[in-house]
Amino acid sequence: MTEGCAVASVVGMLEEREAAARVRVEGLRVEVARLAGVLEAAEIELDRRVIAREELVEALAACAAGTTAVSEPLPGASSTSSPRAR
Repeated sequence: MTEGCAVASVVGMLEEREAAARVRVEGLRVEVARLAGVLEAAEIELDRRVIAREELVEALAACAAGTTAVSEPLPGASSTSSPRAR
């Protein structure tokens, strides 16, 4: 019967380890879910910052194009006529 007790003891030890592993797995699942939420929030922030930068670049390009268009002579205007000569 000593052998039977030893087997029961080993089985009990394995069950304890299994239970501990289940607790660890559940804790990790909770942590993964939390981190998924953190990641989603960070991705949203990144998307917003990329959009903001792209819109700024577009606005600056439009502003630069508008400034260039004003400073360039109009088609058909002579090179001798200037705003100061008027």
